[in-house]
Amino acid sequence: MMNYQQPDLPHILFLFSDTGGGHRSAAEAIIEAIHLEYPGQYSTEMIDIFREYAPPPLDKLPDIYPPLSRIPRVWGLGYQISNGRRRTRAFYQAIYPYVRRFLHRLLDENPSDMVVSVHGLVNTPLARTLEQRRIPFVTVVTDMVSTHSAWYSNRATRIIVPTDAAYERGLKAGVPGERMQVIGMPVAERFALPSLERPLLRERLGWSQEHPVILMVGGGEGMGPLEKTAIAIDALKLPATLAVICGRNRGLKARLEAYRWKSQVFVYGFVREMPDFMRAADILVTKAGPGTISEAFIAGLPMILYSRMPGQEDGNVTYVVNQGAGIWAPQPADAARAVKRWLDYPEERWRAAGICQRLARPHASREIARSLIGILEKSLKVR
Repeated sequence: MMNYQQPDLPHILFLFSDTGGGHRSAAEAIIEAIHLEYPGQYSTEMIDIFREYAPPPLDKLPDIYPPLSRIPRVWGLGYQISNGRRRTRAFYQAIYPYVRRFLHRLLDENPSDMVVSVHGLVNTPLARTLEQRRIPFVTVVTDMVSTHSAWYSNRATRIIVPTDAAYERGLKAGVPGERMQVIGMPVAERFALPSLERPLLRERLGWSQEHPVILMVGGGEGMGPLEKTAIAIDALKLPATLAVICGRNRGLKARLEAYRWKSQVFVYGFVREMPDFMRAADILVTKAGPGTISEAFIAGLPMILYSRMPGQEDGNVTYVVNQGAGIWAPQPADAARAVKRWLDYPEERWRAAGICQRLARPHASREIARSLIGILEKSLKVR
């Protein structure tokens, strides 16, 4: 947990939850950027709001998310039913009396000069509570395109969004344009730092220097048909190396390590050197998570998207495909054929790689940090 709590410094409280890996990593990236931009000037803290402060049954959301995410039809139906300006407003009006006491306890036990949320489900009741206390509240939207209406609260001091599409959704949700700011997706500083050349990275990783490398990622939980897709690609006996990252899914890692591969295949669990993995690879095969897509843009790594969370990530697929940065291949056989095409016609993947670089926003975290500190300092002056 990236907490830099120091007395007598302006304190910023970040609220996230481990319902998907992107919320934690987004908060960590912004905190890192604040301390890089303003060393020793601000105190920061991260809290998993559901696990530590939510009332039952909301406190079980971090445990419910992994199994629920493996039932995409149920997830998509829930997303569709709950989305919408009026439905969201009615829902939060109904539950506010129930969650109000817990939100006040959160703020009483963690006094701060600013609160930042990187999770979509807490913003409306939280903004209402913070408005009463005259504490600035900023939402950093960590969904890329298909943003749920729960992200947007009229009471937020500012809502920072990653794309123009997310900004337009905010307008439809009733948020004034001047309260929103398009910056980009917060990504850890290491993705923006200079790196070794690809041959040196591959030498360090033990990868082939002669053949293209296909990097396969299923998010922190190893979600989607990662196993079937890897096997389908391997079955084509392509002149390529496969590097499969299983995340925290130990069962998947064990099965892939025991499989008798026809190609050169490397199997990994959870890794912390993702920038090096991406820079050393030629093609990314992944689910359509916004964090992974943003990281691939920075690495200039063209992608084949094989899975998405219905509703939440539909727009990510459309965005990547329409921009020309990748291919949508929802079945293992489709993904395998897409990989083969990019190997047979490398100029197509090189073109997609160039588009990725143009879409990249490697310094978004630092820009978000500067925006937050500007709001905080303005608030401190008027108190």
